[in-house]
Amino acid sequence: MTVNLLRLAGRRPMTFAVVLAIALFVANLIALPRFVASGQLVPTLGTLAPFAIAGMASTPAFLSGGGGIDLSIAPLMGLVNILLVTQLLGTPFGAPVLAIPLLLVLGAVIGATNGVLIARLRFPPVIATLGMFFVLSGVDLRLVPDPVTTSTPWTEALAGDVGPIPGAVLTVGMPLAVWLVLRRTAFVESLLAVGDHDATAFSAGVNVDAVRISAYALGGLIAAIGGIALTGLVRSADAQVFNGYILAALAAVALGGTNLAGGRGGLLASAIGATCIFLLDNLLAALHVPSQYVQVAYGGALLFAVVLGAVLFTRQAEAT
Repeated sequence: MTVNLLRLAGRRPMTFAVVLAIALFVANLIALPRFVASGQLVPTLGTLAPFAIAGMASTPAFLSGGGGIDLSIAPLMGLVNILLVTQLLGTPFGAPVLAIPLLLVLGAVIGATNGVLIARLRFPPVIATLGMFFVLSGVDLRLVPDPVTTSTPWTEALAGDVGPIPGAVLTVGMPLAVWLVLRRTAFVESLLAVGDHDATAFSAGVNVDAVRISAYALGGLIAAIGGIALTGLVRSADAQVFNGYILAALAAVALGGTNLAGGRGGLLASAIGATCIFLLDNLLAALHVPSQYVQVAYGGALLFAVVLGAVLFTRQAEAT
């Protein structure tokens, strides 16, 4: 059965994440039966949303290949959270019809800046985005050296209910909807082609630099959505709140089956991978495992997913 599962996962890399998510869900039910109680479902989804969005925001950079990675996703979520709480809410620009577009544009611009550094100026992705990580982390800390609380109906609803719909369905659904629209264009096909082999894509007429810049801009835009969702969850601005999403986002991408070398994967896979991370986190908390071991679990999950992905990718390459 294990061999058959590996073969299936080789053809459909998301299979492993789905199986693992189901297993972790069952384990959570055993350890914490009230996990899916009617009053707990919406708050649980609200807590899951930033994990899922952080994983999805990290995905386009990996898909673009060339060693693509975006380490600035988590502090960018923190910056959006901080700006929303300290600069927009309570002003005429704090209404969702104005605040959300402004923050999405900011996220896309910061992501595109990473893309320009990588595609045009030829910075290694890990160096460019690590530099942006430190810049954004410093800005976050400068803006709010101490946490600032807030209370506004529209942000709180994002971690609760928006009418009859859980707010998390909207925040997680927005990046997936954007990705679905993009799949109907040439962009996703070009992105996967660039990630698979940029020289071949270039010879076929694809503008490799433009695709990579767009990939990082897309990741920044999705991270801005994550920052808005995070605001609804924590109801405050905190320069340290994003720390829990740094490793989780990378582990989510790897667990979801996205090829970290580029060319294969998608946002839905990363969302399922993030669900695994969230369920693992919840299970460890239910079992009263000391918090310091949570990071160990994240690192272990990341290493396991990378090794498994390499094995499955090798099997798939040998089969073709």
